Amino acid sequence: MSKSLLACISTALLAFGCAHAADTSLPPLDSIEQRVQPCIACHGKEGRATREAYYPRIAGKPTGYLVNQLLNFREGRRHYPLMTYFANLQNDNYLREIAEYFGTQRVPYSPPQPPKVSTAVLERGRLLVTEGDAALHVPSCRSCHGMRLLGVAPAVPGLLGVSQDYLTGQLGAWRIGTRAALAPDCMAKIVQRMRPDDVNAATAWLARQTVPDDTGPEQTFEHPPALDCGSIPHGDQSP
Repeated sequence: MSKSLLACISTALLAFGCAHAADTSLPPLDSIEQRVQPCIACHGKEGRATREAYYPRIAGKPTGYLVNQLLNFREGRRHYPLMTYFANLQNDNYLREIAEYFGTQRVPYSPPQPPKVSTAVLERGRLLVTEGDAALHVPSCRSCHGMRLLGVAPAVPGLLGVSQDYLTGQLGAWRIGTRAALAPDCMAKIVQRMRPDDVNAATAWLARQTVPDDTGPEQTFEHPPALDCGSIPHGDQSP
């Protein structure tokens, strides 16, 4: 770290400490609410983000999934300098505490995005998400991400309430190898089988969906996941 950056951080921390001491309405420095302030700077209040933002919603995501992603940034499976820097500074217990905080948030979702594609494209997206494509050996998104597409505890994320730009960007990262998960990496296999038009169709349909009032992930799989995924604990692969 350069001396100038270190000086900048030190000055910011000193100013923050003084401001915190003067404002008794702020949470204590040793509270979880204070520790997650760097997270909400990008991910929004309570981690809810917005559909227009590239930073994803983390509120209500399964705790195991959030822990996996923090470890992926720390261990080089995912690449984003700010997240890598943050994760490298924390121990496992601290990362889990942060993940549990955001995983328990139950806050409203933003309205769905208006469609920017044709009806035919949306229908193709619906079929991919709900039924998959046997000819391409692409399972439905529901087979792993839950019948409501809100994730499955403890480690599978929901796909609703996230912008199309973010979903497309992450699938693209898997395709070119700049994002990975624990082996066997089932998403890497799936996205390599999908055509670019299919990625656009699936993400457009997902971004257009209204999120149900009950925003929590499912607790079990209705059926075993279609593929063996290293990020899903072995004991949770059967209903």
